[in-house]
Amino acid sequence: MIEIWLNLISRKETGKLKQDQIEPSEINKRNTFSKALGRTDILALGFGTMVGWSWVMVTTTWVNEAGFWGAIIAFLAGASIIILVGLSYGELTSALPLAGGEIVYVYRAMGKQVAWVVGWIMAFAYIAVAAWESIAISTALDYLLPIPSFIHLWDVGGAPVYLSWALVGMFGAIAMTLLNLFATRPAIIFQVMATAGFIFIGFILLFGGVTFGSTDNMVPLIREINGLTYVVLMVPSMLVGFDVIPQSAEEMNIPLRDVGRMVVVCIVFACIWYVMIIVGVTLAAPFEIRSSGLIPAADVMTYAYGDPFFGKIVIMGGLLGILTCWNGFFMGASRLLFAMGRAKMLPAVFGKLHKTHQTPWAATLMVGVICILSPLLGKNAFVWLVNASAFCALFGYFVVSGSFVILRWKEPDLSRPFKLRGGKLIGWGALIFSGLYFILFVSTTVVKSWSEELLFIVLWIILGIILLFINHIQVGSVSNMERESLIFGEEFSRKSHTYKKSYNKEGK
Repeated sequence: MIEIWLNLISRKETGKLKQDQIEPSEINKRNTFSKALGRTDILALGFGTMVGWSWVMVTTTWVNEAGFWGAIIAFLAGASIIILVGLSYGELTSALPLAGGEIVYVYRAMGKQVAWVVGWIMAFAYIAVAAWESIAISTALDYLLPIPSFIHLWDVGGAPVYLSWALVGMFGAIAMTLLNLFATRPAIIFQVMATAGFIFIGFILLFGGVTFGSTDNMVPLIREINGLTYVVLMVPSMLVGFDVIPQSAEEMNIPLRDVGRMVVVCIVFACIWYVMIIVGVTLAAPFEIRSSGLIPAADVMTYAYGDPFFGKIVIMGGLLGILTCWNGFFMGASRLLFAMGRAKMLPAVFGKLHKTHQTPWAATLMVGVICILSPLLGKNAFVWLVNASAFCALFGYFVVSGSFVILRWKEPDLSRPFKLRGGKLIGWGALIFSGLYFILFVSTTVVKSWSEELLFIVLWIILGIILLFINHIQVGSVSNMERESLIFGEEFSRKSHTYKKSYNKEGK
């Protein structure tokens, strides 16, 4: 923020570019990432981000609410809609593999105003998840090694907040911030190793259920419609995260066709994972065990293996999931804020890369500060942030699906290395079903005592308006052609005749 105000003070009026012109050197000023991510890195980033802590906490609740088959059917029903959206993302990512994801596609289809709104809302969807991981890690560690409750700070939503408990999450957030601040490669290596670790532990859970459990524990097979609806509405919160792949597309060193495929592959892998966990916890223990305890999956494994050690093993898997999800959303949020800064939709400091480490340092620090402060909101903030994130993500998915449909109509000749067969039908399906999903979520969830969630979203919008105002003072108006080059670069921008001519004169 200091740099923003220094820029405001030192800014000189240099005149503004005409609406249809741009400096020929502007492309060279555009900050870009180096290509360093391979297929394993991308899979760990997407899959590891989607599978966090929730599988330890909520899969038993799904089975209890919807029944064994009811939980699987309801989850796959919700996941099928996300897969449609993911297919749209996959085609768009292969066509426009640029940092920013949503703002790139929406800007191309609907213009800068809608792109800014969607970009800012989706940034909150990522940051909200990253913030509640600061709370989740304190909860998980408290189960493994009880944290002494000392220095009562305040109560939030009826839950006491102790400094001792909050410090655990705050120190974790500091470590995650530093990891993302000082290099991308170590953060990706960490992501791959942690993802492999929790996958291994997930198979231990499945093995315990299949070997020591019983099919008698599968009853009831299906429950009433309210239980199925409950599971369906949880799916966006479980699968949000595949869209961090488009945020990092600019850093991927694989063929563009495979970039689009990886989006879909990660969603499918996550669906298989959640079904596997549902099977494991259902077979492992009866309803009474699944319904008790602070961390249900840990209690289920303790019951199945007859040893508390295995409950702690599951918690370790959950901890690794927290870290992969945290790291993935940290990267996704920072790349999205960076892209908005690079496009002059936010103050320029957000669009800068660290000279040595080549990371978006200002965006990373902003995400880090929010994560560091979030444990001070207490345990109840976990639910509030999850709900707010799902609301924002569903809104973003609906608009991106609309952008897919519009671009199929406006730019039929756009190179699409991962081009969907029956793409128009898939796009309309994604648009319609994501819209219905959003309406269902709002009508059944938002209307139920959503004061805290809405407060978070309103505060985030107010912050965005403040930054937008600062940015306007800092850079003034930005021509369409200039912003076009900043968002898309030379390779992917829609060059007008005037734009091409000015470049040809300079021999570019």
